[in-house]
Amino acid sequence: MKMRKVLLLFIAIIFFSSCVPKKELVYFQGEPTTKDSIYKLQNEPYRLQVHDMLYIDIKSSDPQLVALFKNTESQSVQTQITPEILYFKSYSVDRNGNIRIPYIGELNVLGYTEKEVLDKIQKEFENFFKNSDDIFITVKLAGLRFTVLGEVVNPGTVVAFQNQVNIIEALAQAGDIPITGNRKNVTVFRKNLNGTNRLVVDLTRIDSFDAQNFFIQPNDIVYVEPLKQKSWGTGATGAQTLTTIISLLSLVTTTILLIQNIN
Repeated sequence: MKMRKVLLLFIAIIFFSSCVPKKELVYFQGEPTTKDSIYKLQNEPYRLQVHDMLYIDIKSSDPQLVALFKNTESQSVQTQITPEILYFKSYSVDRNGNIRIPYIGELNVLGYTEKEVLDKIQKEFENFFKNSDDIFITVKLAGLRFTVLGEVVNPGTVVAFQNQVNIIEALAQAGDIPITGNRKNVTVFRKNLNGTNRLVVDLTRIDSFDAQNFFIQPNDIVYVEPLKQKSWGTGATGAQTLTTIISLLSLVTTTILLIQNIN
């Protein structure tokens, strides 16, 4: 009888310790501190890094002159934009921080914002266009590329064709976090000119909307670590845990019976 009580206590401890509490699964718990702070944009604009892809579009009343400054792929017939087509239509920042524009040559853009690159190109074009008002230039990142790894449904690299992506949209692109993922410790690894930063956000808190790393930057790596319940292998839900315990007890009982029969 005493052994049965100990066994039942052992089962109860494993059962409750291996289940994932509801509070670890619910996003954005609590009340926002200030309603106006929701979806607050980052003040600092993104600064270009090596291997970034820039899409540069030039328009003017003189299309023949404009065509000289476009690469061969950019002059092709417009088709549906895909990551592959955008790759060949864009200008890659090389290891020295330069892009190469026909007839202008190499232009250093490392550490510059999109607006600053636009100003540099406009200044270069003053040597070719008599009237600066006759030319319209667009400079944009050729898609926002980021990688989501760890405890998500579909890990991998994503290219989003939009100006800004927040961490919720990034995780949604990866199929969201399953029940075995740790929503309290989502890590963003961000490389910049000063090195690599490690930023952590707790997605179970409503004030995560105001976190500095709530918005993804190009080349970010988002990592979701697994909960300890997964490493134990006992199951994330009560049903899975119960199934594991029953299987374990069956194995133990069978082993004991075999030993008794041998003796």
